[in-house]
Amino acid sequence: MGISDRILGKKSNNSKPHIESVFPAAALAGGEVRITGTSLRPTELKRPRVQFGEVEGAVVVSADDFLVARVPEGASSGPVVVATNGHVSNAGTVKVAVQIAENLHPVTSPALDAEGNLYATFSGPRGQKVPVSIYKIDTDYNVKPYLSDLMNATSIAFDRAGEMYVSSRSEGTVFKVAPNGTMTTYAEGMGIATGIAFDHEENLYVGDRSGTIFKIARDRQIFVFATLEPSVSAYHLAFAPNGDLYVTGPTVSSFDTVHRIDQHGAVTTFYRGLGRPQGLAFDVNGNLYVAASLAGRRGIVKITPNAEASLAVSGHNLVGLAFAPGRSVILATTAAVHRLAWDIQGWSLIGE
Repeated sequence: MGISDRILGKKSNNSKPHIESVFPAAALAGGEVRITGTSLRPTELKRPRVQFGEVEGAVVVSADDFLVARVPEGASSGPVVVATNGHVSNAGTVKVAVQIAENLHPVTSPALDAEGNLYATFSGPRGQKVPVSIYKIDTDYNVKPYLSDLMNATSIAFDRAGEMYVSSRSEGTVFKVAPNGTMTTYAEGMGIATGIAFDHEENLYVGDRSGTIFKIARDRQIFVFATLEPSVSAYHLAFAPNGDLYVTGPTVSSFDTVHRIDQHGAVTTFYRGLGRPQGLAFDVNGNLYVAASLAGRRGIVKITPNAEASLAVSGHNLVGLAFAPGRSVILATTAAVHRLAWDIQGWSLIGE
C-alpha cells in the first residue's frame, strides 16, 4: 500500500494540493515548518493532513496557499506531503535532527575535539554542584561522564593542541583540563565567566556577562578587550574567518543584538532584531548561525555577511550549535543534543 492509500483511503475529484516550498527545510521534533503551495486547505471545513514520512504532524494554521505544521516526534529526514480533498500532494523535503544524548543541561554551544568527539555540559543552577559537569559523546554516540567537581561548567573551547578549556560562571574562573580530567586554573577573576573562544593567535577571550570581554594572551596576561551591555543570561562568543569576534548576550529586550568586535576592540552592531540570542558558529563562507528567535520563531537563525537573516532550523529550547565532521551540525537544547545532516561546512580554528 502506498503513502497515498495509507493517508486517504478514498479519492475525490477536487483539486489536488501542490507543495511549492517547505521553510525552513530543517527542524527538530516539535519545530514548525511553513508549507506554501496551492489547494492546501480542504473544500470542507476540515484541516488538511500533513505526513512526515510515516508519521502525521499537527497542523497549526492552514489556508489555501500555505499551512504551518509541527514536526512530530518520531519523524525522520525525508518527504513531507499534504492530503486534502481525497488527494495527496507532491513531496517536499525536510531534514529532521536526531537526538543523540539527553538528560543534559547545556547553557551554550557544545564543543568538538579534533577527533570529532563531542563535549556538552550539565551546568545546573548557579551555585549548585552537580555530580557530572561535562559529558563526552564519542563518534559512536556513546555518552560517558568526563569531568566532575566543576561548579556551573558553562562554555568549552579547544586550542590547536587539543587542550580543553572550560569556564565556570559561578567561580569566575577558566580551567584548563588535561586528557585525564585533571583541572588547573588558567585564569581567574573573570566575573561571571560565560562564553570563551580562541582567536587565530590562540589568545583566549572570556565573556563576563556583567559587561566585559577579557582577552588572555598566551603568557596569561589579561586585558579588557571590550565592554558591552550586561546580559541577563550569558555572553556567547565565536570568531569569524576574518578574525572579528562576534558576541551575543540576551538582555531584557526582545530585539537583541549580535555584536561585532574587530581586532582592535572596536564594537559595532552587526545585526539587531533577535529574541534571546545565544550560542553561535560560522560556516566556511562567513555565514553566522545563532540559536535565537526571529520574528517570533525559535530555532537556528542564519545571518549572511551582509546581515540578511532567515530561519535555517526550526526548534524550541535551542541554546547553541557546533559544526561537526561530515557536513553535519550538533544542536544543543536545554536538555539534550541532536545531530543534523545539513550539508554545510563549518569553520573552526581546530585543524587549521
